[in-house]
Amino acid sequence: MMSAQNRLARIIGLLALTAALAACSAVKLGYNSIDQVAYWWLDGWVDFSDEQAARAREDLARLHRWHRVDELPQLQSLLRSMEELAASDVTPAQACAFVPRLRERLNALATRAEPAAVTLAIGLAPEQIAHLERRYQRSNTAYRKEWLELTAQEVNDKRFEKFLERGETLYGKLDEQQRAVLRRQVEQSVFDPQRLAAERLRRQQDALRTLREMAAPGISLTQARRLLQGYLQRVQESPDAAYRSWQDALIAEACRNITTLHNSTSPAQRESAARRLQGYQRDLAELSAPQ
Repeated sequence: MMSAQNRLARIIGLLALTAALAACSAVKLGYNSIDQVAYWWLDGWVDFSDEQAARAREDLARLHRWHRVDELPQLQSLLRSMEELAASDVTPAQACAFVPRLRERLNALATRAEPAAVTLAIGLAPEQIAHLERRYQRSNTAYRKEWLELTAQEVNDKRFEKFLERGETLYGKLDEQQRAVLRRQVEQSVFDPQRLAAERLRRQQDALRTLREMAAPGISLTQARRLLQGYLQRVQESPDAAYRSWQDALIAEACRNITTLHNSTSPAQRESAARRLQGYQRDLAELSAPQ
């Protein structure tokens, strides 16, 4: 199932990264049960039939086992690389070097999930795709309330609080000057929830169209696989050139901002970051150990 595969990759990938960025027993518990959580979440989006449900549970459990053994050590290595940079000043290029590495991990997950996703997608009924479309509509309503109905200042305040929480999770309490820099970065950001909303709608319509094509009578597995791969490619690289340019600018901005914050930290704050990163690595080692 194409939409399920894309969302599954995001769920497991993001929870794995969360496990790497929050040394917390609750997160460990969440990762250990992620296949069950993912099943119920996906079922809410497409409403599995009994046959689909049984297969989805098996596929998710298999994917989870693979991810635990093969991918968590990769994330542990990523964290080790971050730890090695923690004691010194960094450049935007060094910060941005982690972006393709993270994408590689998500791509590996998507590739691993592809056969199961294709098999499920070609068996979707029209009413299941209609169910997904209604869920998209409800999700978009929630997004409008969360972002589009806010004033520009409210958006900035919301993003500042999120970035402040993340920064202090890693470095400990930020001083007033560091907070002021963070606030200025948010206020000068190219972030635009309207652009995100437009791309969100494009992807949703693309997903629905692709699913309908994949579920059409007589389609082969090879054809369905190509449709899925095409959709995922358009998710990674939007057909909208203006959006791609803006996305690149947003990523470059994030790398600069991370660099500015890190280079402003004291030796004590950097030591705090190193200890935190070491703790994250221990968490991942425990999660990836044989069960």
